[in-house]
Amino acid sequence: MNPCNDPDSTFKNLLVPSSSVQDCEMIDIAGIRLMRYSREFWTPAQRKGSHLHEISYRACFKPQLPRFFIKNLTMVGDWVYDPFSGRGTTVIEAGLLGRQIASNDANPLSRILTRPRFFIPDEKEVAARMAEIPLRTMERAEIDLSMFYNPKTESEIVSLRQYLLNRDERGRSDPIDSWIQMVATSRLTGHSTGFFSVYTLPPNQAVSPDRQVQINKRRGQVPEYRNVRDLILRKTRSLVRGLTPEEHARLNNAGSNGLFLTGDSGSTAAIPDGSVSLTVTSPPFLDTVQYAKDNWLRCWFNGIDAAAIERGLTVTRSLAGWCNAMATTFSELFRVTDQGGYVAFEVGEVRGGSILLDEQVVPLGADAGFVPLGILVNLQQFTKTSHIWGIENNDSGTNTNRIVIFRKER
Repeated sequence: MNPCNDPDSTFKNLLVPSSSVQDCEMIDIAGIRLMRYSREFWTPAQRKGSHLHEISYRACFKPQLPRFFIKNLTMVGDWVYDPFSGRGTTVIEAGLLGRQIASNDANPLSRILTRPRFFIPDEKEVAARMAEIPLRTMERAEIDLSMFYNPKTESEIVSLRQYLLNRDERGRSDPIDSWIQMVATSRLTGHSTGFFSVYTLPPNQAVSPDRQVQINKRRGQVPEYRNVRDLILRKTRSLVRGLTPEEHARLNNAGSNGLFLTGDSGSTAAIPDGSVSLTVTSPPFLDTVQYAKDNWLRCWFNGIDAAAIERGLTVTRSLAGWCNAMATTFSELFRVTDQGGYVAFEVGEVRGGSILLDEQVVPLGADAGFVPLGILVNLQQFTKTSHIWGIENNDSGTNTNRIVIFRKER
């Protein structure tokens, strides 16, 4: 019998109908035999996802990935979790689909970018609040940002930063403030006039000041004035367009009942035992992304110590160190996962494909008590953006998501 036609019964919902082309192979990883399925399991077209996801954050997957697993493996009201939440793609998608959510990340920027999108203010409320905030014209940051911003733009950013930090320190920050903070954080630097900065690359991280000076010289550019109020309102309209009243209500419900944690993925005491039906996550890969360095400007704007964040993140050049950290995470995932619940653990190819992290992950999950059901390798056509981030594509012109699926048996 062709093993592609006889998958584990708990795995069948994830497999595409036979009318689609699908490649599969039986593999053995550390004595564990399981199937690896390779094809395009979901559309790569980001335009088909909710605009609410359009917050730049490096090394994040598209919403189609968590949506695929959430729709196939959970029901309305089930709890969906992401221990490495990043920009919040998994939990935002879960909220849109009427699930309850738990989010965690060691980087406090994750909560800043995620939680406000569950409590979406009316555009008129945002406009009224922005009109109340005094954006002065002579303010300067304590660090040199002249290579990124026109002096007037910098003054408006510094004024807004002072307002938001003061509101938070006094315990007066509300959902409107949090929304403005989230939008402003996402607009600090980028590649178009929709961002506060002069042209820079890439839009989801801040290059160093010295490198930006070089970019300015090479392009012969000088930072032009960008109206902070107008850009925040423009991005607000963009994020919420197409959202239905029902989706607003689902998000508010999920956010009101949800958990937004900032800490170690291996220690999440706030999540009850056996409460999670599905985890969809993508951990930091082996030294491929320098999260704190990439987010130094976002950390500054939000009053966060970037160096302290760097020390708390799982970014290591050692495969053994990475596996140890993931083993601790899997043990905690086993504790919080309900019987019959699933984990979809997305990893990639690193160091030119010489290390396949899915093959490292399988025994880690099994050692924690999970049953490995299989590996889905989603093949998708690469985009121009992939080259900007320095992501290489395989011989057939595609990028891959490698997702290991585990189940906690009843």
